[in-house]
Amino acid sequence: MPAESLTTLAAAIDELVGADAPTLADGDTVVALHAELERLTAVATRAMAAFDAGRSWEDDDARSAAAWVAAECRVPLEAARRRVRLGRRLRALPAVEAAWLAGEIGEAHADVLAKARVEVGAECLDAEAEAWLVEQARRCSWRDFRRVLAYWLQAVDPDGAEERAEAQHAARRLHLSESFEGTWFLDGVLDPLSGSIVAEGLRRIEEELFEDDWAEARSRVGDGVTVAHLARTPAQRRADALVAMARRAHAAPAGARAPEPLLSVFVGYETFAGRICELAGGTVVSPGSLLRWLDEAWVERVVFDGPDRIAGLGHRRRLFTGAERRAVELRDRVCASAYCDLPAAQCEIDHLEPWSHGGPTVADNGRAVCSWHHRRRHRQGAPRGRSRPPPGG
Repeated sequence: MPAESLTTLAAAIDELVGADAPTLADGDTVVALHAELERLTAVATRAMAAFDAGRSWEDDDARSAAAWVAAECRVPLEAARRRVRLGRRLRALPAVEAAWLAGEIGEAHADVLAKARVEVGAECLDAEAEAWLVEQARRCSWRDFRRVLAYWLQAVDPDGAEERAEAQHAARRLHLSESFEGTWFLDGVLDPLSGSIVAEGLRRIEEELFEDDWAEARSRVGDGVTVAHLARTPAQRRADALVAMARRAHAAPAGARAPEPLLSVFVGYETFAGRICELAGGTVVSPGSLLRWLDEAWVERVVFDGPDRIAGLGHRRRLFTGAERRAVELRDRVCASAYCDLPAAQCEIDHLEPWSHGGPTVADNGRAVCSWHHRRRHRQGAPRGRSRPPPGG
């Protein structure tokens, strides 16, 4: 790399470092800085791969390029290894590397695409597929891109997708051990479906505990209560929710019927070329991973009229409840704001055309929004930020 280029780069960064923070505070500047940071990271990754291939690190008796970089740049060895590994893999993905160098995608996109090529092989992720996936990375949010990539992996390698899902299930584990001081340490890994069941159970109990904490704080502080006045932190409430879950299990009579999971089956839903298999939170799962639950699960059929409209709605009412609410939850999956990923099941359903102006309580006139964005809209009128389209919209 020409020395003058590095000198110019250092001078430009010095100028930015010396700038007043308010001059860098607008959104356009943040986006531009992020894009340039990604471009610089791409250049550094490409340089590390070339350094690795040139083997000049051997002159210093280093065992590898990553070991040399870890020592000279004072970074963790594993981080250096990841960077060198990614640089090697990008040699076979020129479109991914070019998009990253242009700042159109980020390191996270390049990393998952490089790993995808390792999983399915060069035959599946050829130049045409690479170009298509890069285009999805350019235009989609990170959340939606991960879904697109997951469905693409299932489509090109269905057996591999089932094998990976089975490996996730086989890797489930939970460790609960007591320390010499009598405290307990909890650590574990769950597959996507099992984890969702546990997370939902904890969330519901935690919400109950939050309401208790809020009521107690309100009685103590008054109407000016804030989360700072609550007796427990969120982490403490989650810990107490886990204990409450165990106590409720003890309280259940022997042979009591456990709640069955609910699986939603989408019919006529054209998202991602017709195939969709995911949890309510958007996590893509393989069809085979559902089999172990089908003998005890309830199955819910939801018919969509077109890519994002649900057919068959209930009668007129003020609030979204029952089937109307469930329809919007399943369609939207998360808060309608592009800046929020709260699952729709934890959101409120807002009328696009207000009820007070004659707006009907039907799915086409509803959207899932978190309580914060819901209150903000009714305080300030129409939302000012970007809204995400519903899946498939």
